Amino acid sequence: MKTVMVTAPGQTAVVDVPEPAVGPADVLVRIRACGICGSDGLYIAVGGIPPRQGATPLGHEPAGEVAQVGAAVTGIAVGDHVVLNPMASSDGIIGSGGAQGGLSDFVLIRDAEVGRHLVTVPKHIPFEVAALNEPMAVASHAVNRLEPQAGQTAVVFGAGPIGLGATIGLKLRGVAHVVVVDVVANRLAKALRVGADAVINSAEEDVAERLRELHGEAPRHFSRGGKPGTDLYLDAAGVPAVIETVLATAKHGARLSVVAVHKKPISVDFGALLTSELTIAFAMGYPTEIFEVTEDLVAHWERYALIVSDPVPFAEVGRALELAATPGAADKVVVTFPAA
Repeated sequence: MKTVMVTAPGQTAVVDVPEPAVGPADVLVRIRACGICGSDGLYIAVGGIPPRQGATPLGHEPAGEVAQVGAAVTGIAVGDHVVLNPMASSDGIIGSGGAQGGLSDFVLIRDAEVGRHLVTVPKHIPFEVAALNEPMAVASHAVNRLEPQAGQTAVVFGAGPIGLGATIGLKLRGVAHVVVVDVVANRLAKALRVGADAVINSAEEDVAERLRELHGEAPRHFSRGGKPGTDLYLDAAGVPAVIETVLATAKHGARLSVVAVHKKPISVDFGALLTSELTIAFAMGYPTEIFEVTEDLVAHWERYALIVSDPVPFAEVGRALELAATPGAADKVVVTFPAA
């Protein structure tokens, strides 16, 4: 079978490897779609992940169909459509340093347990949409870290896949008004299509002023006056200006969830923040959300489908990786595989 590996810094290759042997407790999944994440670009840039530098399988956003089922496995059948939990694999995280990657013809789930390693999805869900399950679990965890309440107001910085997924998640949890902030017009247009109530182009508008117009002005608390009434802030952009804006703008008792990867240190004046009682939470991975989000994905798949911008066939996987790594070239690239 074929699999995509990082072979050196800045280099990938489609490699022929043996098809896995299926034991009595295993499930073999034929991959039908696998999303490309920003972290894949990082893995490529550094030459892979130890101890597999020079031979790191790629792809941690897979969806597929069951090709073989071991005799001891229950609750799953050949032909079922499934999404996987990359972090539960016994041979390492799928596509993130483990022995297998989702950009492969097959992935073997050893000692497979339905509900822990994989779950089924209805067959009417397109595979490229099912492949959003992993990144949407990341977005869902970021939303959960905000502890949103029905009727609250929120702002999401960054209209990439995680920001859009968080927007959908906030609305599904009853948040009354969600604003999305970005600097790219077509991304803001997509945010409105997935359910944002308003958008702000921060290259053209003053974010704090616009939020005051949209969410009203919060009651003065100590010396903090003139702040927007926004309850929740979510950073899916990862640029210093976002944190600077939130810290200067947040009302008393607001909450901030940071899911973006910040590549530069940020200076924070905690003395100035003391009276804000701002809660800052960080969101990494999906401790419980990997299959919790599947229900939302299935119920609202047409809305989630808007996130996928570029489905690319596996035969052109090199182009797909390049497209995903080019800033502004695509929103969400998903590699698709042919049926058996």
